[in-house]
Amino acid sequence: MNKRIYLCLAHMSGQEQKYIQEAFDTNWVVPLGPNVNAFEEELEHFVGQDKKVVALSAGTAAMHLALIGCGVKAGDEVLVQSFTFCASANPVTYLGATPVFIDSEAETWNMDPTLLERAIIDRIKKTGKKPKAIVPVYLYGMPARIDEILSIANKYEIPVIEDAAEGLGSRFDGQVCGTFGRYGVLSFNGNKMITTSGGGALICPDSESKQRIMFYATQARESYPYYQHEKIGYNYRMSNICAGIGRGQMTILEKHIAHHRHIHYLYKEMLADIEGISLQENPSSRSDSNYWLSTILLDPDLRIKGEEHAYETIRTDCEPNRNVEATRMGLDTAGIESRPLWKPMHKQPIYRNSPCYLNGVSEALFKRGLCLPSGPCVSDEDVAYIVSQIKALLP
Repeated sequence: MNKRIYLCLAHMSGQEQKYIQEAFDTNWVVPLGPNVNAFEEELEHFVGQDKKVVALSAGTAAMHLALIGCGVKAGDEVLVQSFTFCASANPVTYLGATPVFIDSEAETWNMDPTLLERAIIDRIKKTGKKPKAIVPVYLYGMPARIDEILSIANKYEIPVIEDAAEGLGSRFDGQVCGTFGRYGVLSFNGNKMITTSGGGALICPDSESKQRIMFYATQARESYPYYQHEKIGYNYRMSNICAGIGRGQMTILEKHIAHHRHIHYLYKEMLADIEGISLQENPSSRSDSNYWLSTILLDPDLRIKGEEHAYETIRTDCEPNRNVEATRMGLDTAGIESRPLWKPMHKQPIYRNSPCYLNGVSEALFKRGLCLPSGPCVSDEDVAYIVSQIKALLP
């Protein structure tokens, strides 16, 4: 095997060049234009539920604007899933607010509804006011217990911002993830289900909300014949070139989702005879994950060749088990990229002083988990090779 197998890289459809060329031919090489409008319409059609979509420069920008849309300001608190990438939490701090981290439940690996309600009650008791928003995440594409989360959010009248950056195409009870709460965040980074080379989008509840988000995404320019600014805005709109790439990608979105699911089931079949390794799977028929990344858990007692060399040069107070790191190192030597699960936000040094409500689930998963190559360029033969290399690492 002489090629490098990457975790998750985008795959082009061949249609992207058409839309990019149109942008150049019509001189729409700016952060607005026909491709942007059409891309938003195509996304609105895909997500359904009469939602509106704003195309933006990044998923992180979408999260930032969603928080603004929910009225988050300095001094407020926002309840954020701890088991996630930092982009779910960092925009809270952009606004001078405080992220309050909520641990996961073991079935979906996403925000624990029981801990969520406990945190709401405790924050009201300690601060005298409710948190301003709730941010659950669809980790690795797996739908959260969004029905339970929404029930609690509605009980306390707190808006929900769904971080569906990894969950484009995932569904819960047949409904597209990102369309349940007030806002839904999408990402089109180069490693996501589709890409615009970067970029993201915000799913909005209605046209009025969409216009408000677009106002803040375009430097908050007021309707005057000159530049008048009464609020702080941001340069967050997607370019017409990037949107052209997105339009081409939309033609193969369903194909990408089907491929990721196919790769997951191949892993499941080929790893079935290995005791001590398990895959994350849909916990019930209500969840339909896109399986953006196929992830495995290694039993702590599973012995892997090379464990004695794990962490010879770096150590922290919270890291994957030695057998996980030895597996990652062994796969890397074989030309296979793999990666530990997200390190929980409450264990990140930058958030060491943030409030958190824990049950130990996310830390336990982080210590045992590994992400395997799952992208559109991963073939059946690649999966067979990856599994063969995992087996070769067993004693």
